[in-house]
Amino acid sequence: MDLATLWFFIVAFLFVGYFVLDGFDFGVGMSLPFLGRNDVSRRQVINTIGPIWDLNETWVIVAGACLFASFPEWYATLFSGFYLPLLLILLALILRGVSFEYRHQRESAAWKRGFDRMIVIGSAVPAFLWGVAFGNIVQGVAIDADHIYVGGFFALLNPYSLLVGLTTLLVFFLHGVLFVALKTDGQVHEDARRLAKIAAVPTILVAAGTVLWTIGIAAGREAPLLWLVVAAGVLAAVSLIAAVLFSLRGRDGRAFTAGAATVLFAVVMLFFALFPFVMPSTIDPAYSLTIANASSTPYTLQIMSWTALIALPLVIAYQTWTYWIFRKRVTRSSIEAAPAHA
Repeated sequence: MDLATLWFFIVAFLFVGYFVLDGFDFGVGMSLPFLGRNDVSRRQVINTIGPIWDLNETWVIVAGACLFASFPEWYATLFSGFYLPLLLILLALILRGVSFEYRHQRESAAWKRGFDRMIVIGSAVPAFLWGVAFGNIVQGVAIDADHIYVGGFFALLNPYSLLVGLTTLLVFFLHGVLFVALKTDGQVHEDARRLAKIAAVPTILVAAGTVLWTIGIAAGREAPLLWLVVAAGVLAAVSLIAAVLFSLRGRDGRAFTAGAATVLFAVVMLFFALFPFVMPSTIDPAYSLTIANASSTPYTLQIMSWTALIALPLVIAYQTWTYWIFRKRVTRSSIEAAPAHA
């Protein structure tokens, strides 16, 4: 395996980490209207991700930086062509982060409701648009001979990408609800379990459609890793069903783990379907961006490889330690005993 191919899979690994971790953050935010019956319940839901949401978001920063350094052509075409949806994602993430920090600054119920709405919007928009973006990357977009995206914004809103966007929205929602069930007690805990049952059927149906369509795209392109696309899709489906079954049996830890595996295998499936391209062209296959023609020089990739060898284990170790420190449930009694601004 050459360095360019290695870095394709490193970028895939970073996006897998981001979607697994920030995915349940999005789900927790989207679940707020359904699980937050009162301010105490809403604080309990928000506090499940309070110490970790910003740490989870660092994965997308690292992924973007590695994409820029290892595949500058891919980065340039992606960020110029997908400028508006990526800008909307960025604004939504800013909106959500500000809401977490400012919600408790006043006792006004109207003030808190306003920021609660922004948490929901700031979670739902990225959850949907990330799926739309990756759906277009896998399916291919209108790239000309100069590797410039020449389609408009509405061209990105095609049936396949919208289906992938709806899938990420629903899967992240279920992933977040399972996390709330794992991390809370009392009424919120019971409500989260019930909500997981309600969300299960539409999530499974929509996700199944995405898996089958993705396999069809990979088969039509004669993807060299087609068998891995199929395997990852099957594993994603099995993990999703397992997450629902574990939740029904009250095995919250296993349900959340299976939900995380669902996201992992789903993202892996998309990258396997994309390989060896990084952005296929729908105008002419010769105009497509591939791992070979979009990567940096071997010397740059070599330096990055040594850097990643040192930095990535440290990042993973620190994140693991953080999750261990904040592993306990957020109990209703602890919320009630804490000041209202906590």
